[in-house]
Amino acid sequence: MLIYNVTTKVTHSINERWLQWMKEEHIPAIMATGLFHDYRICRLLEQDDEDGPTYSAQYFTDTLENYQTFLAEHAPQLRQRSYEVFSNQFVSFNTVMQIV
Repeated sequence: MLIYNVTTKVTHSINERWLQWMKEEHIPAIMATGLFHDYRICRLLEQDDEDGPTYSAQYFTDTLENYQTFLAEHAPQLRQRSYEVFSNQFVSFNTVMQIV
């Protein structure tokens, strides 16, 4: 099983709106692709929150093919939508992990 992890630091000014958008729009859009079977969103603790909180959104899939299909067919549009809504008020990076 694989975990597609997206770590995002948001500014204080968008924190509540971003979290609501993630739960109501972004995560449902990712799950609607049918390529992931579960997800979780967590707030990182013991981080420097001076500029804003940091979150980790994790999406679980069974195959590398599902992950690669998501990256090729869905990720660019979803990423673009994030920038349309929140501009430069967040920074984000992705990792993929295998459960062993």
